[in-house]
Amino acid sequence: MKNKLAITSILTAITASLCCITPVLALIAGTSGVASTFSWIEPFRPYLIGLTILVLLFAWYHKLTPEKEIDCECETDKKPKFIQSKTFLGIVTIFAIVMLTFPYYSSIFYPNSEKQIIVVDKSNIKTTEYKISGMTCASCEAHVNHEVNKLNGIINSKTSYENGNAIIEFDKTKTNEAEIEKAINSTGYKVTDKKEN
Repeated sequence: MKNKLAITSILTAITASLCCITPVLALIAGTSGVASTFSWIEPFRPYLIGLTILVLLFAWYHKLTPEKEIDCECETDKKPKFIQSKTFLGIVTIFAIVMLTFPYYSSIFYPNSEKQIIVVDKSNIKTTEYKISGMTCASCEAHVNHEVNKLNGIINSKTSYENGNAIIEFDKTKTNEAEIEKAINSTGYKVTDKKEN
């Protein structure tokens, strides 16, 4: 029973953060188009976090509650297996916390893609806002910024999953809106609208 609780808490913790783990795994694997595959999980994230916490609390309650003594002549002082120990449950708890908080530190896995841009003529600078669907966390923002910053001529890329947009400042002699849109769409998130600022 206690082993099943530990495994359940691990699975719910991973599932709760799957929508934010996928973009990082996609970046590492070089298949950025699959990044938005699990974005549908985001609305269920609070419930999965709650379930993980409840399962862990229940597991700790069972682990810390003294077992009822039974009068018998048998030996019961056997040391529990590691998978049934408090140490194992502690490791599971730490792992669950690391998984549940993943969206808050996932941006550290993205390489710094900022570069020095030399602007010759300020009249060539253009700013466009792209409305993007499918982003659910800071990891999604970092993924979009990473792909856009690979293009030549990008001066600034500011993406917000909360606003569902990316405001891109670029040199129109080095790149264009179509290339930027293509870069955003390559992440698996989709540009739904754009407007010049």
